[in-house]
Amino acid sequence: TEAQAALGASAFVIILYAAVIVILSAGASPLIARATGANDPAALRRSLGAGLSGVLGITVLLMVVGVSAADLVATTLGLEGETARECAKYLRMLSWTIFPLVLVPLVDQAFIAMGNAKLPMKLHAYSLALNIGLTPFFIYDANMGIAGAALASNLTRALTTFVGFAILWRQTGMQLSDVRGGKELRRVLRIGLPVTVSVMAYTLVYWAILRTSVSPLGKEVNAALGIGFSALEGIAWPCFHGLSIAVSSFVGRYLGANEKELAKDVVRKALPLATALGLIAGLIFGFAGPFLTGLFTEDPTVHKEAMLYAQLLAFSQIFVAWEALFEGVLAGAGDTRTVFWLSTPFNLLRIPLAWLFAFPLGWGAAGIWWAINITTLLKAVCKGWAVRKGHWAEIEV
Repeated sequence: TEAQAALGASAFVIILYAAVIVILSAGASPLIARATGANDPAALRRSLGAGLSGVLGITVLLMVVGVSAADLVATTLGLEGETARECAKYLRMLSWTIFPLVLVPLVDQAFIAMGNAKLPMKLHAYSLALNIGLTPFFIYDANMGIAGAALASNLTRALTTFVGFAILWRQTGMQLSDVRGGKELRRVLRIGLPVTVSVMAYTLVYWAILRTSVSPLGKEVNAALGIGFSALEGIAWPCFHGLSIAVSSFVGRYLGANEKELAKDVVRKALPLATALGLIAGLIFGFAGPFLTGLFTEDPTVHKEAMLYAQLLAFSQIFVAWEALFEGVLAGAGDTRTVFWLSTPFNLLRIPLAWLFAFPLGWGAAGIWWAINITTLLKAVCKGWAVRKGHWAEIEV
């Protein structure tokens, strides 16, 4: 239970890492898509090279901070005793081996922005297949415990991502001279920064919720959050996000080719699919949640709390799907500032709402999950309004 609670809490640290890393992929992706749509390979290489020039700096930053601050981070999350020690072990190993984690989003998004989603899918499938075998080996046979899970994740990413990087380098005709910072890197960082700050705020909000609302309710609620967030939303969210980045790629390429009506038509065609995905996810959470959460714990109290998470979060899955779609449209157009302003304030609202519902109103863990449902609804409505308004199709990046 301690290790499971540690993994549940560390998920939000990993999202914080992703917030820093995404500045490169979020900034370079719309530029690469527009260059592809405009049939401008030189511009494509400049944008990709600028993103690559930032990979090493972010790797060193996360490695140094992650290793040195692992214990502090664990206690900041409100963890104590063996749960805090397990969390720190996991974060240290993850930080020592973080280079492939920094590189993979840029490689993935470059391929997708160019219209090739199949290769990243295949590479991730190979990575996951290796991970299934190496994770139990490192945890149990190599006697590394929870640190072995982190090592297996990044090692399998490295083996497949470097293959993708080599293919990308060859296909785009990249040269070492293309990998440089300067003006183009500043452009990438300018576009990517609002997304980074938005994701970072999302993560820090969950840290605050963990400390003020989740951890005070006990390690069982911590473990339940880990199961729900990783095992259930870890399946549903990639479905929503996959549609989001597909739409993002189409929007960027159509805008690069100055086909604004085609870009808008992509949104109209994707909305029914997003709706269907959200409804299916909600039904699975609601009706299959008790069975699915039971696969990940033998502790009856943890299982009870995980079932509650699944059944309540079922109500917001359609709004999560819509939010992901609308965010993909805005990000694909390079309108990342709107993504920030329509995400961060509502995420911050979760902190007082979760505490209010959980303790003064006496709803316990259910109050935390309802706070998430309400704010997800508000974000989806506001981002949908921004997409319908259509300013995203007119901006210059």
